[in-house]
Amino acid sequence: MDFTLWLFFVVSTLFVSATPGANMLWAFHSGLNHGVRKTLWTLAGLSTGLLLLLFLSLVGIGYFSQNHPGAFQVLKLLGAAYLAWLGVRLWRNTAASFNGNRPDAAPAPSRWRLFRDGIFVSLSNPKAILFFAAFFPKFLVPARPLAPQYLVLALSFFCIETVWQLIYTYGGQRLAVWLMREGRLRLLNRTCAVVFLLIAASLAAEVVLERA
Repeated sequence: MDFTLWLFFVVSTLFVSATPGANMLWAFHSGLNHGVRKTLWTLAGLSTGLLLLLFLSLVGIGYFSQNHPGAFQVLKLLGAAYLAWLGVRLWRNTAASFNGNRPDAAPAPSRWRLFRDGIFVSLSNPKAILFFAAFFPKFLVPARPLAPQYLVLALSFFCIETVWQLIYTYGGQRLAVWLMREGRLRLLNRTCAVVFLLIAASLAAEVVLERA
């Protein structure tokens, strides 16, 4: 593919991925509450979910979603329900302590649970499939073989997304000291909870408007 076109894709993706969506917010929350080392399992789950979405987009889910909107609406509602459940879970997490940083800290989630939650957070946003299906073709050269171009774009996107997740994770961990004061962690957890609930409500509202 053309280098200038690829560079434009990288710059565009850097800004798109920096937006604090569900994945970045979950990486930030995990880094804040569990530290960087534990959050690596969360990031592995987020990356696995992202790879699955890239693969699904590659094999034609974007086309399927446009031609079978009813089924895709069900996926949106399931994603909204899962994000809402995460928001409720965060809101109810009122123990303002950091795992491993204070003697009264609650036990940290297992590695498997961190990994599993990361995968589900990624997969709970079917809008990502539409993003891949709509965004990637703008940077493909039809006159050249498409598979190698798509592979380059997918790997570039994956690397950029992973870097931003690490940045958000490290940012959460760096805030830990400041948030040790009573009440600050609870406030931030509940702020994250509200954002997840808003994302869920946005997904559900899209389905309602599409059906109207």
